[in-house]
Amino acid sequence: QVHVVESGGGLVQSGGSLRLSCAASGSIFSIYVMGWYRQAPGKQRELVTAITSGGTTNYADSVKGRFTISRDNAKNTVYLQMNSLKPEDTAVYSCNAEVTTVAGSRGWYWGRGTQVTVSS
Repeated sequence: QVHVVESGGGLVQSGGSLRLSCAASGSIFSIYVMGWYRQAPGKQRELVTAITSGGTTNYADSVKGRFTISRDNAKNTVYLQMNSLKPEDTAVYSCNAEVTTVAGSRGWYWGRGTQVTVSS
């Protein structure tokens, strides 16, 4: 059993910052990738950023230069530092982890999401 829990969402004005956290726990043997997705009302869910256990990252073009993903492998945790937030960043942000469990099963696990709202 693997649990993924996000935190740190909230309401912020344009130009402000938020820091999201995502912690994976449970019967984890290893984590290959952890990433952040977001979905705004009426829009398709999109990948925001992801990071491998080795530190390789990618970012959606819309957040490059503003968002930074980081990791703490010892804690099975990733962080998303969001700066210069824009109203179009408003969405539910969900964390995903690609995990091999101690039982040898590999799969993807999702958190429930955290709301980020950016006022204009």
